[in-house]
Amino acid sequence: MKERIILHIDMNAFFASVEQQANPALRGKPIAVIGAGGRTVITTASYEARRYGVKTGMAIWEARRQCPQIILVVGDNRKYTYTSSRIFGMMLDYTPLVEVFSIDEAFLDVTHSLKIFGTPERIVYLLKARIKQSFGLTCSVGIAPNKLLAKLASEMKKPDGLTVICSDDVSRVMDSLPIKDLCGIGSRTERRLNLLGIKTCRDLGRFPVDVLKRKFGVIGQRLHEMGLGMDDSPVVLAGEQDRVKSVGHSMTLQQDISRRQDILKYLLQLSEMVGRRARRYGVSGKTISLYVRYADFYSSFGKQQTLASPISQSDDIYKAAIDILNTVELQQPVRLLGVRLSNLQHQAAQLPLFPQERRKALMVRAMDAVNNRYGDFTVTFASLVNTEEKSSHVISPAWRPDGIRCVDVQ
Repeated sequence: MKERIILHIDMNAFFASVEQQANPALRGKPIAVIGAGGRTVITTASYEARRYGVKTGMAIWEARRQCPQIILVVGDNRKYTYTSSRIFGMMLDYTPLVEVFSIDEAFLDVTHSLKIFGTPERIVYLLKARIKQSFGLTCSVGIAPNKLLAKLASEMKKPDGLTVICSDDVSRVMDSLPIKDLCGIGSRTERRLNLLGIKTCRDLGRFPVDVLKRKFGVIGQRLHEMGLGMDDSPVVLAGEQDRVKSVGHSMTLQQDISRRQDILKYLLQLSEMVGRRARRYGVSGKTISLYVRYADFYSSFGKQQTLASPISQSDDIYKAAIDILNTVELQQPVRLLGVRLSNLQHQAAQLPLFPQERRKALMVRAMDAVNNRYGDFTVTFASLVNTEEKSSHVISPAWRPDGIRCVDVQ
């Protein structure tokens, strides 16, 4: 069987780089893209700002402490999605097998493209040149036999790098690699693996598989393979990705709130955002989750409730979120709220049989149609008419052209 050749392309400091190209006065200067709200955080920092220690997710006051001369730029979703879509379109000129991984990342399977272009390196150089010429942007690229290693390789040389991991190099690369560097191993999984004495990929690959399965369930085998640098997952075309498991929104508030009526207002807004996206994609869910982060920034909690039947109407989501809220006693003022719909069912929308429910469904459809055409919250609940935080100001880095992704509203 012919060995696959996979590219992982990662745009460098994408949001910040787009802003620098759009405004020449920002080029070469430390900038950070933020949301329009007063409680926003750093979404992306330019490499000039990163040299001072400015990082994604950092509070503005902390970024200014690290880099007093930093320039803050409110993000522009349209610029990022337009540029991203154009770049993904360029990739299709080199292979039809393109998987959009996020707004600034993609996997390409170029195994069968070498008959035309010769080598994977030549494909990379051609694509890099086109992106640079068209948008003034750079990207880092990894070339490897599978997606896991290709993504790992793209992280090794930034910005504007190219790293190749051949089959013969896999053992050498994985031996001393920390497990946290692997895509798919988050902080929680890392902590659990550390408790087993697993710190490096070599440790993970040599650890007894049966113990991993007992500790981690069905993903135990997958963890073992990751430690060995193995990954047989295919490059999945747009529209063919696995069905999503949840739809969610979270919102950092302009100021800390304690009054119940204020909390309920934001829960309603989040419920409408979640419900509208769920209806747009034809899904409903049985599990509602509520997430709260307190004013001290570090304390938080999350609770969920599973219903008897799936829902997608905003008011039903809102009622379920309130039910969860009623089971807890808030310990501090609230800084962030989040609502998530999961345990999803994908099905075509059908009008209810009973007249009252049918009228409600038709009204919601009409609201969605108006908001889709004229903008979010053009028609909304009366209690939200004066709400200033109407929608996400900066698109989530997890955005894809198609499909449902969870969005953090900053």
